[in-house]
Amino acid sequence: MATEQELIRDSEERMKKSLEIVQHNFASIRSGRATSGMVENIRVDYYGTSTPLRQVANITIPEPKVLLIHPWDPSALKSIEKAIGESDLGIAPIIDGKMIRLVIPPLTRDRREELVKIVHKQAEEGRVAIRSIRREANDKVKILEKEKKITEDESFKAQGDMQKLTDRYIQLIDQSQSAKEKDLTQV
Repeated sequence: MATEQELIRDSEERMKKSLEIVQHNFASIRSGRATSGMVENIRVDYYGTSTPLRQVANITIPEPKVLLIHPWDPSALKSIEKAIGESDLGIAPIIDGKMIRLVIPPLTRDRREELVKIVHKQAEEGRVAIRSIRREANDKVKILEKEKKITEDESFKAQGDMQKLTDRYIQLIDQSQSAKEKDLTQV
């Protein structure tokens, strides 16, 4: 069984990963501007293997509302076009020579509201994950105390430290959520 400090370090690592997942999910939500995060994880059928788009093409942003996708293997062009067309991105890919052009249309008011709801849901899932990590760590601390491996004071301090950690990561998720919502609601 780990010490209370190891439990806190392990919990912080897990909370950091939860935060990164939430931020990564936010990056894939389409706002009015082009970002590579919108498409880089779309799965492309590349020689019979489902591969993330970022591994088969270079993604550039020449203008704020345009994404260019340059496949490293020109034979993958049709597969990339098909994958983007079938994704939930809602943008029609245009083959332009040896690359694919995606023009990001402005978001409708309804779509913006829908995306804000998705952001709320993903942020709440992140907060739940962080609270779950806290609960697991606190349970382990209580077991250490019950087995007399740490004192009641050490248990109390460890649980306080876990709460501070939890508060910090939930605040970071809240900040990311606010920034993404602001990005989505700006016209």
